[in-house]
Amino acid sequence: MNRTIRLTAAQAMVKWLSVQLTAEGDRYIDGMWAIFGHGNVAGIGEALHTYRDVFPTWRGQNEQTMAHAAIAYAKGKKRTRAMAVTSSIGPGSTNVVTAAALAHVNRLPLLIVAGDVFATRRPDPVLQQVEDFDDGTVSANDCFRPVSRYFDRITRPEHLLYALPRALRVMTDPANCGPATLAFCQDVQAEAYEYPVAFFEPRVWHIRRPRPDTDELSRVAALIKAARNPVIISGGGTIYAQAEEVVGAFALKHNIPVAETQAGKSGLAQSHPMNFGASGVDGSAAANAALQNADLVIGVGTRFQDFTTGSRTLFGANAKLVSINIHGYDAAKHGAESLVGDAKVTLAALSEALGGYQAEAPNADAREDWLRAVDAYCARPEDQAAMPTDGQVIGAVQRAATRTAIAMCAAGTMPGALKLLWQPSQGGYHMEYGYSCMGYEVAGGMGLKLACPEREVICFVGDGSYMLANSELASAVMRRIPFTVVLTDNRGYGCINRLQTMGCGGEPFNNMYADCNIEAQPEIDYAAHAAAMGAYAVKAKGTDQLEAEIAAARSRDIPTVIVIETVAKDFPGTGLETSAGEHGFFWDVAVPQVSERQKQRERFAEYLDQISHQSLAN
Repeated sequence: MNRTIRLTAAQAMVKWLSVQLTAEGDRYIDGMWAIFGHGNVAGIGEALHTYRDVFPTWRGQNEQTMAHAAIAYAKGKKRTRAMAVTSSIGPGSTNVVTAAALAHVNRLPLLIVAGDVFATRRPDPVLQQVEDFDDGTVSANDCFRPVSRYFDRITRPEHLLYALPRALRVMTDPANCGPATLAFCQDVQAEAYEYPVAFFEPRVWHIRRPRPDTDELSRVAALIKAARNPVIISGGGTIYAQAEEVVGAFALKHNIPVAETQAGKSGLAQSHPMNFGASGVDGSAAANAALQNADLVIGVGTRFQDFTTGSRTLFGANAKLVSINIHGYDAAKHGAESLVGDAKVTLAALSEALGGYQAEAPNADAREDWLRAVDAYCARPEDQAAMPTDGQVIGAVQRAATRTAIAMCAAGTMPGALKLLWQPSQGGYHMEYGYSCMGYEVAGGMGLKLACPEREVICFVGDGSYMLANSELASAVMRRIPFTVVLTDNRGYGCINRLQTMGCGGEPFNNMYADCNIEAQPEIDYAAHAAAMGAYAVKAKGTDQLEAEIAAARSRDIPTVIVIETVAKDFPGTGLETSAGEHGFFWDVAVPQVSERQKQRERFAEYLDQISHQSLAN
């Protein structure tokens, strides 16, 4: 006889989540971030309270940013663990859509449990309900469909028996990993059902490592053996597959230099002799020169985003492309020769197939020249009274941080500057740049510290991103989650101002406060604002004080916010630029074809020349 237990659907969901385990015996879903409202307070809220001793609830300040914290946690755990987020119906749910898109683009697991309308439709339309005049099944939660790897609407209590395992099956699948959304009708959350007791037996979720097809492996091995100057581009998939050591050993054994993407940076420590730095638009001179001269480019765990490939202009016209990826969709991009499989086991098999093959020696002098240029650019400024550049700020933080510190960021100038200039130990870099989402930084810093409590976490954020989303500082203070925020204030959107004026030939307009149609520029005391939420906050008067404050922050059990004014300046004249231009390499941002201004017309002519070099391979 099958034994059952009578629970509400919400109680059943939380009870089931509490016994889903990793191979190490930890909860796979390590708690749920929650803001309650109508649509989740009576059902899910009651269930979370019932099981609070076995399944933690985390209170956030904004649905989007608490989802960002959950995503950063999963990224910090290399996708081996995840978190859930619940929201109320309506704006609570749609606030999470941006974060769902971020998780989707970055291939990161996130469980979204969104409150939904009544399944019975008896009280329709309820408060905050979006009504589709032509489709009675639509709710605001349908916005999640294009940004979820798995979507389900729970309109019956027994749906959970099927929907929950399917959601976690997607989240733990390395090929299809991403956000899973359960739109949970609010009346169904509170409805009781006789659930099988066996449904709540602990279950261990194993993350598979698919081995490559032997024919694909043979073809790729032959291509590499025929190459004289191959280059590896290592992406986030290297880290998620925990293949960092394998990539490093492969590169050394076969004499192949490695360039890194934003997601892949710190897979190899910067000190690794085959680490030539960043690739592409914000790439190093050493890596980009190697890629331009390569006769074979070997992608490992990368989706070849436009920043990585210089908008398809970086690789030489005769270069062949190989892509080692867990998903066939990514492996086939840009007409690459595909090698589908887990990066760790695939590279091991490929190395065995290559035997004693070694490429020609890479240009070690170029790598050393690049690192010397970085050191010079990041050196302590002589004039501590002058506003430092972003590079000088990075240098100060690097000098003061512990060896295993993790630098993290998401949007603005700092992602490109950090990719160029930060010299991490292995695992010392965390960048959300697939979606480049302003507002991820502070919440992400908190989530990353939860994932890596043993490491120093330093969050770089510009004044623009800080203004967009900063409220999770209060959550970190409440939870005593210590991490350091370096807030660089250049009085506006300095990154986009440069793109507008230098990249696209426009005039300064509506980005820096000085270029806005306003009566008076705002005078924002960011240190006072952060202090008002309970953080320790200080405004540094130069990079020497910044270094001192970075060191002092390590003694606190709350977040530290260090504000420093910076000059809105790029990297020209520093020796960091390549022959392709001061931004590292071409980035395709459309330029107006028609303009009354000569400067704009000249920039369009340059743009036409640049896009003529793009590879059009699919």
